[in-house]
Amino acid sequence: MGPLSSTRTMRLWGPRSLGVALGVFMTIGFALQLWGGPFQRRLPGLPLRQPWVPSPEPAVPSCPPRQRLVFLKTHKSGSSSVLSLLHRYGDRHGLRFALPARYQFGYPRLFQASRVKGYHPQGRGTQPPFDILCHHMRFNLKEVLQVMPSDSFFFSIVRDPAALARSAFSYYKSTSSAFRKAPSLAAFLANPRAFYRPGARGDHYARNLLWFDFGLPVPPEMKTKRGNSHPLRGPNPPQLHVLPSGAGPRIHTLDSNALFHPVPTAADGHSQTASPTTLDLGSSSFIQWSLAWLDSVFDLVLVAEYFDESLVLLADALCWGLDDVVGFMHNAQAGSEQGRSAVSDGGLTAENRQLTARARAWNNLDWALYVHFNHSLWARIKQYGQSRLESAVAELRARREALAKHCLVGGEALDPKYITDLRFRPFQFGSGKVLGYVLQSGLSLQDQEECERLATPELQYKDKLDAKQFPPTVTLPLKTSRLLSP
Repeated sequence: MGPLSSTRTMRLWGPRSLGVALGVFMTIGFALQLWGGPFQRRLPGLPLRQPWVPSPEPAVPSCPPRQRLVFLKTHKSGSSSVLSLLHRYGDRHGLRFALPARYQFGYPRLFQASRVKGYHPQGRGTQPPFDILCHHMRFNLKEVLQVMPSDSFFFSIVRDPAALARSAFSYYKSTSSAFRKAPSLAAFLANPRAFYRPGARGDHYARNLLWFDFGLPVPPEMKTKRGNSHPLRGPNPPQLHVLPSGAGPRIHTLDSNALFHPVPTAADGHSQTASPTTLDLGSSSFIQWSLAWLDSVFDLVLVAEYFDESLVLLADALCWGLDDVVGFMHNAQAGSEQGRSAVSDGGLTAENRQLTARARAWNNLDWALYVHFNHSLWARIKQYGQSRLESAVAELRARREALAKHCLVGGEALDPKYITDLRFRPFQFGSGKVLGYVLQSGLSLQDQEECERLATPELQYKDKLDAKQFPPTVTLPLKTSRLLSP
């Protein structure tokens, strides 16, 4: 891949320096546990990234577009809609995708370069480099850098764990043993340890799914028998420095205690209220260390609840035009909330507020991730400019609405029973129906091509890109070849 860029070299130093600093406070056993996980896969050399500076405002970008991209596609976080943008952009510009043999890179195992179709480590100097890596994987930086150039733009997306839990329970009900045994999400969250077993098949979907997708190890004290992860008590609770989010005028204070403290649960028919407890310094430091490491690796993390705002920032960071990030929602389930969900709990019923609190507490590591990246998103928005952002978001939504009216029957996503063209019928999985699109008739050839790109589901688009990059070899039938022999 050649020498590492200065930016990537900086990235490859942070975990070690942070680990040394934290070693002052942690036991030798904790340090050994920490270095035994995926962080060990980092190469030496990485302080945190340089401060982000927004690009100038002109309608036509004055900088060259970034076209070497690594997108960590997290589960049930709106990532299929981002994937659709990348498929369309790469297809239109003739970029080379790092594709899995099927549809995922060996998930839930950590990503391995050998799972990329057409990857040959011994032929780096002769084969064209990959431009985009974007399909489902469990993140593993060392192996990713075997495939992608070191100066690639790294980004991902997170979602409020309460909304994610609702979606995951519906979608992975038949896949996760914990979800399968629970009669409802409310019953599961009321007493999750009655259903959840760490390491059981598919149970990574049932707790801290974002943390898992980012390839992060679980804090040592959470690796207890039957997943019984009570926080440890300490007389002097440390400051977590996981800052609250600010959504412009919709400021919502997030209680840092809710990141790690269990909420009242019901077990064996009795109400149990957890006593006030705090994490020990080792655990909070572990989480802060992990968040700092992610900050050093990822150039941008989108937030599903502020999807359009995130897309505007993505276009700015990549020096793309706004049309490059205008697209339709994909892999959405019927009846699900798209876009903003209940980050602010004011409009929820008491029952839903309780479910939300329990989901965030059970997925405490995901909640820490979400609070951290929600805050960082709004810090970037402040730098970008609130009024400038609102104008760009309005333009993006108007453009999306115009495209939907022009391309789609009904101007919106439809129940799959109405989708007879298999090219546009999304894969159906889980208990909910996955919506898709039907194209208008009478489109011009140019419009037909663009509308097809916008409406094609992720699996069909991946197959299309695969056929384009690896066209099937045409061989003459044996009988014909004999006739042509001298």
